[in-house]
Amino acid sequence: MSIKSLSSTHISDGTASPGRAMTSRPESSEELKESLREEKRIRLKVDFRLCTIAGLLCSLNLLDSGIISSASVTSMLHDLGLDQDNRYSVSILIFTVASVCFQLPATVAVRLLGPRIFFSLVTFSFGLITLCTAFIHTWKEMILMRVLLGAAMSGIYPGLALLISSWYRREELQLRFAFLQSGQLIVLATGGIVNYGLNRLHGNGGLKGWQWMFLVQGLVACVIGIATYWWIVDFPEHSNQSFRFLTKEEAHVASSRIQRDRGDVVPAPFTLKEILRHFLDLKIYGFAASFFLLNLVSTSLSYFLPIILQSGMGFSTNKSILLSAPPYYYAVIPVVLSSIVGDKYRLRGPVIVFNSLCLIAGFIMLGFADQVTVRYIGTYLATGAYVSNWAALNSYQASNITGQWKRAVTAAAVTACNGLGGVAGSFIVRQQEAPRYVTAIWVSISSHIFIICIIAAFSVFFYIANSKQTKGKKVIEETEGFRYTY
Repeated sequence: MSIKSLSSTHISDGTASPGRAMTSRPESSEELKESLREEKRIRLKVDFRLCTIAGLLCSLNLLDSGIISSASVTSMLHDLGLDQDNRYSVSILIFTVASVCFQLPATVAVRLLGPRIFFSLVTFSFGLITLCTAFIHTWKEMILMRVLLGAAMSGIYPGLALLISSWYRREELQLRFAFLQSGQLIVLATGGIVNYGLNRLHGNGGLKGWQWMFLVQGLVACVIGIATYWWIVDFPEHSNQSFRFLTKEEAHVASSRIQRDRGDVVPAPFTLKEILRHFLDLKIYGFAASFFLLNLVSTSLSYFLPIILQSGMGFSTNKSILLSAPPYYYAVIPVVLSSIVGDKYRLRGPVIVFNSLCLIAGFIMLGFADQVTVRYIGTYLATGAYVSNWAALNSYQASNITGQWKRAVTAAAVTACNGLGGVAGSFIVRQQEAPRYVTAIWVSISSHIFIICIIAAFSVFFYIANSKQTKGKKVIEETEGFRYTY
């Protein structure tokens, strides 16, 4: 393996040399201040263009869960025969299985096709499939739609994680993932309120309430897909080719700042060997296991929260749909605050542990309190904590790897295991255990105890590796000068 240095490089016209290297800053203090101001201006420009559309695109997965979970407390389950046996859980499971199967090739496709073509295509496909779901008649047709939807959605999460981690320095990542997550949450929560309104259209135009949910939000997604082609930006080394975005000089500055941080602006030539060799790094499996454990909780809450509110707490159909929205609005606060702290102090592990403890407290309230108000507050704590940990874990893995293809492999691996967690999470909320849902409570608590253990093991490993690097006994991530963030 060749060892790269973080000491020098050549970048011109927005294109960096393949070597992982770091350009030197201007030497005078005035030049340095001007350089920092220019970098900040460009970073804000990237925030506006990338984080906004990324939040919308990332919301599609939760938009789907919002639609189907809201529809699940209407007549949909009976109309399609999904109320028999475990067909509803299977419809959620099959979506996740299809998504997991396509995630690695879809993530590689983001690099090969470019973000503009890839994300506009999959977003429009998502909208079209969602729209068509409004006109199905049987549970078998629903299963088919879910398979197609899972395949279409497979590259969105890992692709966006790859794109965002390519644009920002390591100490900036968690807040940007929080921006992405915040946009996602606002869309999801607002979608719950919209679903309440659409359900009241029941009978209009010969369509039932749940059909209006799929129809209207599918059309909206199609429009977003078309706009995505001009809105989203390319990777830093090709950023001057994006629609009305950066000039060649600005693209050069954007590439230089990433090169200084970790020296991996330009990917190595694509080969199957280059992709597969990264699976030998055991860190990837630790990151993937953490996402599996996290999504056990997020799936159970996002898909089943209206059902928990209805069957577990006794709220009516419309109130269950409405009351499922506020916990997601609240979650914007802890995800942004914890991310600001994480980026400012370059802390990852302690933030993840704190969020995990908050989630455990929330599920204890949800599972063991007698008062409905206390149990409902528990959903706020749990939702805020798992959302915050999604941003924290993404920045944790992105801060501790280098190389564009390794980022692609890691993003695909963690998202695939995130999806497998969704498979398990779709079965832990058991209707026959209402109103306490004991299995879901204990699995959720246990999963986050395991996450704390994984973070503790990583912290010890990273500390030892950094100590060796300081003494000149180890080169981390094949990059001279690179140190782990924990």
